[in-house]
Amino acid sequence: MKYILSIDQSTSGTKVLLLDENGELVGREDLSHEQKINSKGWVSHDPAAIYDNTVETARKVIAHTEIDPAKIMAMGISNQRETALIWDRDTGDPIADAVVWQCGRAQAVCDRLESYTETIRQKTGLPLSPYFPAAKWAWLLENAPQTAGRNLCAGTIDCWLIYKLTGQFKTDYSNASRTQLFNIHTLTWDEELCKLFCIDPAMLPEVCMSDSHFGNTDICGVLPKSIPVHGVMGDSHGALFGQGCVVPGMGKATYGTGSSVMVNVGEQPVFSDKGIVTSLAWGIDGKVSYVLEGNINYTGSVIKWVVDELGLLQSSEEAGTTAAQADPEDNTYLIPAFTGLGAPYWKSSARAMIYGMGRGTGRAEIVKAAEESIGYQIADVVNAMRQEGITMTELRADGGPTKDSYLMQFQADILGLPVVVPVREELSGMGVGYCAGIACGMYTQEILDRVGRQYYQPEKKDEWIKKHYGGWKNAVNMLL
Repeated sequence: MKYILSIDQSTSGTKVLLLDENGELVGREDLSHEQKINSKGWVSHDPAAIYDNTVETARKVIAHTEIDPAKIMAMGISNQRETALIWDRDTGDPIADAVVWQCGRAQAVCDRLESYTETIRQKTGLPLSPYFPAAKWAWLLENAPQTAGRNLCAGTIDCWLIYKLTGQFKTDYSNASRTQLFNIHTLTWDEELCKLFCIDPAMLPEVCMSDSHFGNTDICGVLPKSIPVHGVMGDSHGALFGQGCVVPGMGKATYGTGSSVMVNVGEQPVFSDKGIVTSLAWGIDGKVSYVLEGNINYTGSVIKWVVDELGLLQSSEEAGTTAAQADPEDNTYLIPAFTGLGAPYWKSSARAMIYGMGRGTGRAEIVKAAEESIGYQIADVVNAMRQEGITMTELRADGGPTKDSYLMQFQADILGLPVVVPVREELSGMGVGYCAGIACGMYTQEILDRVGRQYYQPEKKDEWIKKHYGGWKNAVNMLL
């Protein structure tokens, strides 16, 4: 038996998957890392802790499965995408903690560049926003101490792990397209944009096909010999690939700390003025594919907030059963704009609100509003895509929250579309594992069709959708 090792480095932690030569998951290990949130709402991660956890989870999955590590053929990496960091190329040490994708501290950088909003969108497919790494890197260079005269690397988490594991300074097309410095037409770092954000292009990594050979690693001595890193994608792109959405028109929603709704649009970019963005899906077999995408700041983390801060639940696993006990006629809406609203609104100044409570609103109703806020936000993005003429016959879903049957059924109902959930929740990591396995000749493309799926069919009628979704839109419009 031969194996593929896959790292899925997410916002909340690192998991390492072990896939066998049939593409089956035979082992998984997880380690969380600290979410550093200060009084201003700035969110940071310790890059050294992320690297250490990556090595440790790889060691643990090999030990617990008791496989022969010499039988591991290749590695894939998926990552939390827009989290940005800068490190010293000579020492390998970060100049500061990584700025997490949720963090809006770089808003002032974007405010200075407001007159270039359309230029940036035309070149990158992205709205000017502190969500993306370009402004985060600019902020770090302006605020981190003693950066002058140093040989610096600016990268996202995939790039950081590749550098630490292999010594190579590389990224892939999917991650590069999310930085707001990459021209998605020319497929190069854009000199004009780099100048606007005051980023020296020499600080940026080599951009490679997602199935390229990114270097070799023994994972800091965990393996007896070095193996190639062959599959690298941002987590949402890895999930799209793992879901088998390789044909234009196929789309998925990844439910995690936040969410990405993504639809494959083929080998030519499609642009939107409805608040959804254009990115690269991946580069595979020497060709790139494009996607339309909407990103949401708070979905799964809304339930974590209900557990940790409100204390209404003992664990997130209780959310669905508690929401099902609520009064179905209660009209409470929770808009989780804790650090602003993402797609399709892109309103970083918006703040969270609970709206429409009545005297009968209690614990179960608040939990229900939190659960349904996830489904409503996904629907906002899907409906924006519909306005662009995108026709989806189903929405494929992945991520931990897809185990919540209440949420998945509500999602199908509010969209009026079947929601298709794979038996496995680890689609981001499995997607890049499949990519690595295909690249090294261990898998064929048919591996993408082996994911078992569960279907949630919509049960509610158009009148129900209009009533409930209309109430949500009215509540959101109060913030805009």
